[in-house]
Amino acid sequence: MTISLRLLPFIVLSTYIFFFTSCKILRPNLMLQTPPNYQFATLNDSLSRLSYILSPNDIISFQIFTNDGFKMIDVINNVQASYFVKADATIESDGTVKMPMVGRINIAGLTLREAEKKLESLYSEYYIKPFVRLSVSNKRVIVFPGNSATAKVIPLQNNNTTVLEAIALAGGIPEDGKAYKIKLIRTLPDGQSMVYLLDLSTINGLKMGQTTVLANDIIYVEPKYRPIQAFVRDIAPITSLLLSALIFLRVYRGL
Repeated sequence: MTISLRLLPFIVLSTYIFFFTSCKILRPNLMLQTPPNYQFATLNDSLSRLSYILSPNDIISFQIFTNDGFKMIDVINNVQASYFVKADATIESDGTVKMPMVGRINIAGLTLREAEKKLESLYSEYYIKPFVRLSVSNKRVIVFPGNSATAKVIPLQNNNTTVLEAIALAGGIPEDGKAYKIKLIRTLPDGQSMVYLLDLSTINGLKMGQTTVLANDIIYVEPKYRPIQAFVRDIAPITSLLLSALIFLRVYRGL
């Protein structure tokens, strides 16, 4: 079989087409892709009003007051005190948490307010009109701003953190990110994952950007596809290898 350098353009083109047709080869770092014609969930105002549901591995901070909050209780030393007391507890894998005096109780699957009411009922056996205040100290969202190498885990310091604020905390959208194709992925209490598509490229998308994020949300900014850069990075080395092989064969045939 005669091999000529004149065949090189055809070999390069064939190699390029082969690799170009597979995103897994040219774009192996793509994540959370949706199939064509995927039906995204509808983004509405009620999405921002969803209450956080407590789940295993949550770290809760709790404070207890007596007389509907008039005086704080030191539940560790079992005395009433006027100074600040704060304690932390972790919800175990079985959904229970061990609390001072009342022991282990199940609060997974409850909202913060529901858990507070449950604790107030339990502590009412020991104190007059107890007032319980709970918060989750390890709430976070994951933001992929367009470049997977810059993904960040953002702690939620405020309960009303928005999508725009989370993206800003992650450093904003880089040059290779699509502001018009942002996915908000949220897992519901029943385990179902909902995917919402946001377009923040225009002022009309401001309302979408004001959507409040919940703990464990994922914000994924789809990166732009740069075929020339992908070719240079992934295909050029293969082309160089083929060229070297053809030159070697030509020289070998000329000996």
